Amino acid sequence: MATERYNPRTVEPKWQTAWDENKLFETDKNDPRETYYVLEMFPYPSGRIHMGHVRNYTMGDVVARYKRAKGFAVLHPMGWDAFGMPAENAAMANKTHPGTWTYANIDTMRSQLKSMGLSLDWSREFATCDVDYYHRQQMLFLDMLEAGLVTRKKSRVNWDPVDMTVLANEQVIDGKGWRSGAEVEQRELVQWFFKISDFSDDLLASLDELPNWPEKVRTMQKNWIGKSEGLSFEFGLPDSPYGFPSLPVFTTRADTMWGPTFAAISPDHPLAKAMEQDDPKVAAFTAKCRQIGTSAEAIETAEKLGYDTGLRVTHPADPNFTLPLWIANFVLMDYGTGAVIGCPAHDQRDLDFARKYDLPVTIVFQPVEADDFEIGTEAYTPAKTETVRYVHWHGEPGTVQSCEQAMEKTLALYVEKGWGEAKTQFRLRDWGISRQRYWGCPIPVVHCESCGTVALKKEDLPVKLPDDVSFDKPGNPLDRHATWRAVACPKCGGPAQRETDTMDTFVDSSWYFARFTAPHADAPTEPDVANRWLPVDQYIGGIEHAILHLLYSRFFTRAMKLTGHLDLKEPFRGLFTQGMVVHETYKSAGGYVTPAEVRIEGEAEQRRAVLLSSGEEVTIGGIEKMSKSKKNVVDPDEILASYGADTARFFMLSDSPPERDVIWTEGGVEGAHRFVQRVWRLLSEAAPVLKPVAGAAANEGDAAAISKATHRTVKAVGEDIEKLAFNKAVARLYELVNILSNPLQAAAKGEADEPTVAALADAADKLIAMLAPMMPHLAEECWQMLGHDTMVAETDWPDYDEALIEDDTITLPVQVNGKKRADVTVAKNADKADVEAAALGLDAVQKMLDGGAPKKVIVVPGRIVNVVV
Repeated sequence: MATERYNPRTVEPKWQTAWDENKLFETDKNDPRETYYVLEMFPYPSGRIHMGHVRNYTMGDVVARYKRAKGFAVLHPMGWDAFGMPAENAAMANKTHPGTWTYANIDTMRSQLKSMGLSLDWSREFATCDVDYYHRQQMLFLDMLEAGLVTRKKSRVNWDPVDMTVLANEQVIDGKGWRSGAEVEQRELVQWFFKISDFSDDLLASLDELPNWPEKVRTMQKNWIGKSEGLSFEFGLPDSPYGFPSLPVFTTRADTMWGPTFAAISPDHPLAKAMEQDDPKVAAFTAKCRQIGTSAEAIETAEKLGYDTGLRVTHPADPNFTLPLWIANFVLMDYGTGAVIGCPAHDQRDLDFARKYDLPVTIVFQPVEADDFEIGTEAYTPAKTETVRYVHWHGEPGTVQSCEQAMEKTLALYVEKGWGEAKTQFRLRDWGISRQRYWGCPIPVVHCESCGTVALKKEDLPVKLPDDVSFDKPGNPLDRHATWRAVACPKCGGPAQRETDTMDTFVDSSWYFARFTAPHADAPTEPDVANRWLPVDQYIGGIEHAILHLLYSRFFTRAMKLTGHLDLKEPFRGLFTQGMVVHETYKSAGGYVTPAEVRIEGEAEQRRAVLLSSGEEVTIGGIEKMSKSKKNVVDPDEILASYGADTARFFMLSDSPPERDVIWTEGGVEGAHRFVQRVWRLLSEAAPVLKPVAGAAANEGDAAAISKATHRTVKAVGEDIEKLAFNKAVARLYELVNILSNPLQAAAKGEADEPTVAALADAADKLIAMLAPMMPHLAEECWQMLGHDTMVAETDWPDYDEALIEDDTITLPVQVNGKKRADVTVAKNADKADVEAAALGLDAVQKMLDGGAPKKVIVVPGRIVNVVV
């Protein structure tokens, strides 16, 4: 009989309310079952969720629901990464308070996320801008300060003179502030730092203990930490009038020590700064260098600039071997010593520099077979393990060896002669957390003229942000808030001033996963509870956070262990980085238009797009990440309103492997919606027949095919979800529904026998339970329709019968004269004669026999058939 269409507009709110009323997803910290902690990277409350959020949180929700069904005590919380500059910018633009803007956005996004039917424990919700949260963060800061993990020192920073704030390297575009457009200045400011560099070796070594992290992410972290082993030595500076008798240098290529033709220092090297004071030309040059960009990426792509200081340095192995000393813009002060040897033949930056300034190029080594070897515009940079011929080095000219061997020999020689020493250094630098802005966690220290910098006592916390601030002027409002800034020194009682820098927002997100384990505790954590739930079993988020967020979180767990808040080092046992959601772009004569404004006509080469409003043809562009600038954004609210949350969820899981980008198409969404309606129609029409029947798997007869397909799917889908292979799980469910379709329709018409109906009742229950993590609302509605008096969300994952998942047949390769020609499928218990007969009956084998008889047929049971012609 006909059935009403499934209506998500009424079904989905009903079940969301039922889950909330039963507090189904709230986690009891004392739940005795085995724990499982699944967490998606919490969002910044920008105002509205986007399709990337839909994909990210759907994946996490599938895992959470599946693990609950498998009998785990699951923790699946939600919060908001809520501090930061966007809120201050909005405050300035909208004449409002950052908190007002932030909490309004949180309300909107919370409502949107709840409409997705996510099984989140909202009772643990917090925002990092909540006083309750940053109060505990201040407690952590004081503990880390006491443990020697915090320091305050001068640091070179990018200063925006208009916005009056420090900028990250990435916020300096062509030497200008990303927002103000002002020329960025280099200043030295006293900054607060976390001493992450103390953990460099451990952070690097422990990456090998994280097998459930993507190899790409571990490699990115290894490169960022940047462990280098090499030679530390000093160039002599005998004629320097600036009080620098030598220049410390570190190189990872000791084998090139007889090939440098110049030495170079960073524009920020102390010697360069000393020279600036005396020589206006040096000052002008270094100022120019600082204007072109300060990040490693900017310097890498910038034109190589140099200034000949007129000084010469002496080689550590021979004081008569001297080199000109240059100031060069490609030398970084933040890595190594800020001074380098220039070996143009074997370093591309050095070669570009040498060619520009007509400096010599000395070949140290060359390919073994090369006779007349020359360096043109490309440096010769073989891998360290490659064997080359050394023509100019400390050993015998013409020696053939690997670069690695030459480096070891040179290093040993320098150590033996006292010319240098072996050294290991790291690229990782201490984490500067000072930010000159209002909307961040206040640093709980004061500055007293008598006592210096003094930490507050914990009983004096929290240091709350004042509400009565103004953004009508550039700079940090805390600097000009006299009543908030003025405070009594906790040490001497005299007048003091609060620290007005606030913490980098990366601090907020570096320990939130620990706070979720006890979000209402007076201390930052309840250690016993945190130790039980952590590390996070499955962490899900974007690859853009592969370095800093994850590295800072790893540092924080170590710091919290040292200060007694945790007893573990690594925060995330499993990590998954999902792909982006992408969409075609559409462009009319007036610029980009949204997908909602376009109608697609035709297919393949005839495919075209026209504006709904006018019929004007628009250009179909490339498939790109959804962005407001390209207007290729699909509004999740529109999709949820049109199709329902389950359709959106199912499409996000089905389209492609989760680590790859998902291409959002209207056709794909409609396909997922048709599947929703198909499942509803098949089950609702068969429900009157299935409801009164106790489900029972069939081991024989026609019904056995139904049970075998169902039980195999249960096993496979569970394995797929464990591996986060959601698209494979979806494909198996499509396949199972296809198999069940005709039997269910027959049952609905009263045309199925008792064993078949019982097998279908068992299959229907299992199908719904498998769909529940992906399409929870549809699953609940179908579950209720089949007469169950509990919710499927609190039902165990279905079992499968091992006997039913065993294959009755096996497929064997068939060779003719030792070369594979075909496959043959036979009964698992077939004897040799049956296997031989089946193999000889294959067309491919008959063709090779050409009407004759085989000389021999060799059957290796369960493995192979070989026909000898």
